[in-house]
Amino acid sequence: MAASNSGPISAEARAALGEAIRLVFARWTTLQVAVENEWGGRDSRAKADQFGESILSWFCRSKGPYFFEDLVDMMEDKIVKSFNADLDNNSVQDVADQLLFIHEQCLQSNYSPIEKLKNSHVQENDVSQRRQVSAAAEETTMDSNPSPDADGWTVVPPKRRGLRAN
Repeated sequence: MAASNSGPISAEARAALGEAIRLVFARWTTLQVAVENEWGGRDSRAKADQFGESILSWFCRSKGPYFFEDLVDMMEDKIVKSFNADLDNNSVQDVADQLLFIHEQCLQSNYSPIEKLKNSHVQENDVSQRRQVSAAAEETTMDSNPSPDADGWTVVPPKRRGLRAN
């Protein structure tokens, strides 16, 4: 299938590629769920970081070309061994495709895809934080008047202890 050009990678490109891998991994839902739920044990976060480092090392080796199938096989093997997960959702292929593209761009000293990732990551965090704030605001807003639901039951909010006026 697709192959990325071979050749040595500059120190600047290596640093940019490392950052891109971290950004892509941070957006990879399946990996984040595996880390949060500790599918790989208590050191799941460390395993995810090591996973990213192994991808960076794979790209920075001096010989190439870098084939899509090889990257996918390596990533799937790492996911199975580190997180006991066998993924059937094509997310590994999607991530591998994205990483090969970014690697190719880094070899050409084009870091704009990484800037786009950074900007979209910041925007996603802003949206996520806004959602969390609005959800928290909705949770703290309570109806002062209990109202009957469709079954005729009246939902009464719990009493608040310690808030009595003297």
